[in-house]
Amino acid sequence: MLLLQGITIGGIQVPSREPQFIATVAVHVVAGLVATVAGAATMLAPKAPGQHPRNGTLYFWALAVVCITMGVLAILQWPADNELAALGILAFASAFVGRYARRHSWSRWPMMHIPGMSASYVFLLTAFYVDNGPHLPVWRRLPTIAYWVLPAAMGLPLMIRAVWKYRNADRAPIAS
Repeated sequence: MLLLQGITIGGIQVPSREPQFIATVAVHVVAGLVATVAGAATMLAPKAPGQHPRNGTLYFWALAVVCITMGVLAILQWPADNELAALGILAFASAFVGRYARRHSWSRWPMMHIPGMSASYVFLLTAFYVDNGPHLPVWRRLPTIAYWVLPAAMGLPLMIRAVWKYRNADRAPIAS
């Protein structure tokens, strides 16, 4: 358990002043920002060799760093952050399955790749809002359930649309 009092950085309460904890949070935040931007760029990029797989790879590895640092932070804050740990595990597991399905050309791979990667992004955003929503303008006015539901409510229709649009994509080669 952490021994020192927390501090507030940018209006967000950080539960410890320990340098190792602050450094882990800093890496976690930077990786989270990279994953968020790379994930959005991947979704907006043409589904063809080049931008989409390059951004997707950056998203995947940034998410891996987010999950590793989340594991460290969750252990230090256990059990206070156990729901964030669960969301992190779900985010990485979803991304891993989605990436694996595409890279190993599973039959009908879009049916696993798109939902897997989409779900990982939703879990990433859900964890962010569950942890930080109470401190954010606009979001702090919402009930707590909104932090859990809104990312999925917004992401699910987009995922369904993408699955429908690319349901036959395994017939045409797309770079890994």
